[in-house]
Amino acid sequence: MHGGALTGWLLMALCAVSGGYCLLRTRAGTPRERRTARSEALMGFGMAAMAVPAAVLSPPDWAWAVYAVLFGAAALRALRPALRGGHHLHHLVGSLAMVYMAGAMAPAVTGNGGGGHAGHGAGAGAGGIPLLTGALLVYYAFYVLGSAGRLLPGTVAVPAGGAAPASRALGGFGGASDGLSELTTACRLTMGLGMFAMLLTL
Repeated sequence: MHGGALTGWLLMALCAVSGGYCLLRTRAGTPRERRTARSEALMGFGMAAMAVPAAVLSPPDWAWAVYAVLFGAAALRALRPALRGGHHLHHLVGSLAMVYMAGAMAPAVTGNGGGGHAGHGAGAGAGGIPLLTGALLVYYAFYVLGSAGRLLPGTVAVPAGGAAPASRALGGFGGASDGLSELTTACRLTMGLGMFAMLLTL
């Protein structure tokens, strides 16, 4: 990646931890919540694999085709739920973005023979479509800002002579029941930042 091996390691670690947390979420919740957690775990681990520095592991040329097929299937799976709106639309965009990045990096791989992660490096610009890359960067920039905004403490109006609700005590965050939601949002924020960083390398 443009930021060097350290940036790649940090991005890989963040995405792997996010994917691991999402995998834990698949063990509880409603069927829809577990399905969402599985999709996010796949995204986190896929991004972590793509972020491994080339000096450590250069995947074979066919690995990018595997990424494209895997996330293409994930996009098809998310298509029907995405038509109903909600977070599944974001999963569809994310899966399609992964297919796009895999396809954009594949020509760079065959062109320089330096291994899959060379697509994240100095020769990455050969495969990307600037307009599409820019549109995805704008999307993820707004997504990250929106996720960060949901993590900020809210302002709660306190009735005259009353006390603030207990769930908004301690800095404005919710109680134990809201903790999972905030951690999930933080996980999604991390993966959004990771996707933004990876798109920048195109």
